[in-house]
Amino acid sequence: MAASPRIRNALTLFSARDCVVCHRVRLVLAAKGVSYELVPVDPGSPPEDLVDLNPYHSVPTLVDRDLVLYAASVVCEYLDERYPHPPLMPVDPLSRARLRLAMVHVDHDWVPPVQQIQHGTKAQADAGRKRLKELLITSLPLFRASKFFLNPEMSLADCAIAPIIWRLPALGVQLPREAKVIEDYGMRIFRNPAYLRSLTPEEKGLRELPP
Repeated sequence: MAASPRIRNALTLFSARDCVVCHRVRLVLAAKGVSYELVPVDPGSPPEDLVDLNPYHSVPTLVDRDLVLYAASVVCEYLDERYPHPPLMPVDPLSRARLRLAMVHVDHDWVPPVQQIQHGTKAQADAGRKRLKELLITSLPLFRASKFFLNPEMSLADCAIAPIIWRLPALGVQLPREAKVIEDYGMRIFRNPAYLRSLTPEEKGLRELPP
């Protein structure tokens, strides 16, 4: 799909101000050191440009000259290939497949409870907290296995997971003491200057910034 004539910058991202999947894309852009124009989108009120560009009117939506992409997984894979340094996926096919499968699990299992907590009824939010806590505790061995998620270096999987971990205090999800490895994992990413650049003002207020 061609970009709207009103989009002038080479790279433009339509993003909600507090959205776990939009945050994923902004983290990839920050990790790559890529400059772009950010267009904040309010839920339920997409701007005219976004309506013209994306038939689903969804965020994140990325415009790169005449190319329009949507769906966070598609956008992130494109950015990793379009801007190859630093790489956010391993070289060998087996490791790449494992991380891609991990991201599928995040999209299908972890993101929905976050959205339930943020946008659902009280009963839905309570169920979302319980489900997200269970998923994280079940995943403890994966967080212990490597410095980053299933990989010695930061990857696209971390860009998907870190925004969820960042939101845990705001979501009201309190992990038990034995899950401290998850908070330690998060802090390794949160202390990266690129992570701080990825945050909107609204997201910065979700928890205290790491020292």
